[in-house]
Amino acid sequence: MNSTVWVVDCYEEALAKNIVIVSLGLVINFINGMLVVTFFSNPMFSRDSRYILYIHLVINDMLMICLSVTLHVLTYASQLVNGSLCYTLVFLGTATFMITPLSLAGMAIERFIAICKPLHHSQICTPRRTHIFICLLWVIGAIRSITDVIISLLTQPVSFFRSFIPCYPNYLFPSKSHQYNTIASQVICMSLVWIILIYTYCRVLFAARKSISKGSANKARSTILLHGVQLLLCMLSYITPVMDMFLSPFFPVHRTKITFFNYLITNIMPTLLSPLIYGVRDQRFLKQMKEFFACKIIIVKIVPSKFRFFFYIYLEILQIRI
Repeated sequence: MNSTVWVVDCYEEALAKNIVIVSLGLVINFINGMLVVTFFSNPMFSRDSRYILYIHLVINDMLMICLSVTLHVLTYASQLVNGSLCYTLVFLGTATFMITPLSLAGMAIERFIAICKPLHHSQICTPRRTHIFICLLWVIGAIRSITDVIISLLTQPVSFFRSFIPCYPNYLFPSKSHQYNTIASQVICMSLVWIILIYTYCRVLFAARKSISKGSANKARSTILLHGVQLLLCMLSYITPVMDMFLSPFFPVHRTKITFFNYLITNIMPTLLSPLIYGVRDQRFLKQMKEFFACKIIIVKIVPSKFRFFFYIYLEILQIRI
């Protein structure tokens, strides 16, 4: 997760940028929030490892958007932030950013098992094991952030964490050790994820040619391919500094606009792809979402407020989840 450069915008431009970022963040989190509500509205989803992994990715995206937007607004609202608060925000933001590609790899593995090992899928991909796997993802995703903090504790005085500082990763983690840690973690993580995606895609592709039920295999192959597209979008954030360095000399007057545009494309917009992969393509999930929110709208518009409590009880008796 990348931060913006030093704030040199005029008031009107800075206000416009923050309105755009906050508005997009609210819209994306509203859409993702609908998916989260849909997931918890039907117990069937919580028993399926596929949907558990998906909703974890959605929640992780929501956290990443909140942290990214908060850091962006902070750079404009106050150039100096308490060191401990800044470290906490950057720590969580980096961890959620690292977890996104790892979650994509986990979802690809689940689809590979479902298609290539269908008889063992229910035994391997249980809800309990899926929850343990998610915990493992958070541990792995936090390794880079933990290492950065340990290096800072060894190289910075304790007073640094209590002082007010510019809240930028380059300022928090300026040493060569931090740079080596960042490069190593990104290369290892992305290499591992790409190997998993390519391997699972090829195996599912071969399985689709042999399988009698080609529909599910082809759909799984398309899903893994979309994971690859989403991973490419995640990797765009790695080349943001290079793009800034390359374009800024040609357009020095518009340097902050270039940085803002790169931030928008590489950090905010990719999170819109997650709802499209399952929320729209998955007919079971889409049907549940339509039924759930359509029922809510009908209740709000038709049923008088004083009778809604009894109407909910009636629906529960009929075992209709809303």
